[in-house]
Amino acid sequence: MPRMKKQTWEGSQPVYEIKKEKNVYVPMRDGVRLAVDIYRPNAKGKFPALLALSPYGKELQAPPIMPVPAGTPLMCGGAEAGDTEFLVSRGYVHVIGDVRGTCKSEGEWRGWVSKQEAEDGHDLIEWIAQQPWCDGNVGMLGISYFGGVQLPIAAEQPPHLKAIFPYDCPADVYRDLAYQGGILSTFLYTTYIRPGAGKIVTAETLSPEELQRRLDELRSNPEIIMYPPIRSKAENPRGAPCFVDILLNSTDGPFYWERSAYVKYDRIKIPAYTGSGWYAYGYCHLPGAFKNYMGLKSPKKMIITPAAFLDRPWYQYHDLVLRWFDYWLKGIDTGIMDEPPIKIFVMGANEWRYENEWPLARTQWTKFYLRSWERLSPEPETFYTEPDCYVQQPLSMTTHINSVKYLTPPLTEDVEVTGPIALYLHAAIDQDDTNWIVALRDVAPDGSEIELTRGWLKASHRAADKSKSEPWRPWHPHTNPEPVVPGEIYEYPIEIISTSNVFKFGHRIKLEIMSLDYPGSTPIRPGLYPRIFPNHMCSSKTTLHQIYRDTEHRSYVLLPIIPKT
Repeated sequence: MPRMKKQTWEGSQPVYEIKKEKNVYVPMRDGVRLAVDIYRPNAKGKFPALLALSPYGKELQAPPIMPVPAGTPLMCGGAEAGDTEFLVSRGYVHVIGDVRGTCKSEGEWRGWVSKQEAEDGHDLIEWIAQQPWCDGNVGMLGISYFGGVQLPIAAEQPPHLKAIFPYDCPADVYRDLAYQGGILSTFLYTTYIRPGAGKIVTAETLSPEELQRRLDELRSNPEIIMYPPIRSKAENPRGAPCFVDILLNSTDGPFYWERSAYVKYDRIKIPAYTGSGWYAYGYCHLPGAFKNYMGLKSPKKMIITPAAFLDRPWYQYHDLVLRWFDYWLKGIDTGIMDEPPIKIFVMGANEWRYENEWPLARTQWTKFYLRSWERLSPEPETFYTEPDCYVQQPLSMTTHINSVKYLTPPLTEDVEVTGPIALYLHAAIDQDDTNWIVALRDVAPDGSEIELTRGWLKASHRAADKSKSEPWRPWHPHTNPEPVVPGEIYEYPIEIISTSNVFKFGHRIKLEIMSLDYPGSTPIRPGLYPRIFPNHMCSSKTTLHQIYRDTEHRSYVLLPIIPKT
């Protein structure tokens, strides 16, 4: 790190014009060349550099990018490499590249952030550091894929990588991205199929006969048959080989460990600023932010922003990005490390707040029990009652989502819920599997609702590893699914993604349990993307669900109540 300049930081000023170099080809250690665009200050001297990598196409990031609000038809959601004009004008070189095997780069794409991709990032950073326009200090930034690639690259420990800013960065590719709660998420299908790109990596570990057998199983799977766009990929694997890899790996294992940041934390030594927004509870982004923050041991910070999709290219928080990199790459004391490490936006109260740890040390973990007559209460049932029931037909027969709901009475004072949540559900079904989908909502006195967060668990993936679990975060191995015995009552520990919300006086806390979702079915906030909000592959069978909450089967949700100070 450069020697710290003791000065008052009031924000760098835009003093440089941009000089650009397009389609520069950089050789990797095996001779394959990556294509990058370089935007740098049009001035003599050396500057720190910021690298952004993705498979989306570096041309989508090229300035000028017209500011387009989230949710509007012309918004480019993949323009996530950072605001080039903002950064370069303030004395940074912005290098934007296509990962191996995508767009203009050579080679073969191996799907989401493979080991090869991380090694390429190492080589590219070291090449940047040796260029005549670079002062040897390199950082990385970007959203989503641009964020997800940063931690695996940092784990390769390139000597000149000094700090990263992985926003909306997944931590666990299996649990956060591909199979939420063991249930196939269609997010990767709608966003990352990249027709014709790459190869079926899983084929490298299987004989041709075993690969054919596994593909035949996919093609005959009743759930996959029910989803024609997904079935088409199983029938024609070369059309989307990287998505077929996801279908072939329905349980956790080496395929996902290679691509996941959480297994690499011990090798990441540089400062990291992670973050996401409360809107992203259904994506890999929000759970990834918390896992990355809690897992990293290097200097770290985290920001959790309001429940709104960021404008592109990341206009709202570039001052924060600048403070981070001015500190770590330019050696300017911006004051950013003097602040508490966590900054969150508390919904309901609609205010920002600093915190020192996650979960919050002052949390009062409170059980709210599922009760008869759709009640949710700190007091459990005192006598035996019949279970609550709902029947869910598959998506091939209906789009109607049946559920059971539990609500508190109108609150007599403001109640803050901030932190991770878990549902301990006692239930029986009449089939060998189902999906459990759980939503937490804030209900206003007029009956209007705002959904805050969700959790998921496939019934056959119910096994939990107690050594890795916390009461507020059950941890499922997802390695050895066990079919349900129809009619038998099981306890299902279900992780619900963290949230922060003040339920105001007169409002009600609502928990809803269901088993079906599909594109457009999730009640999300204006300005988001209902067409890609993650939904899940549902059961192909009509299923009776029975929710038990009697004296022998205490079903409850564990809420992180924050006391008033």
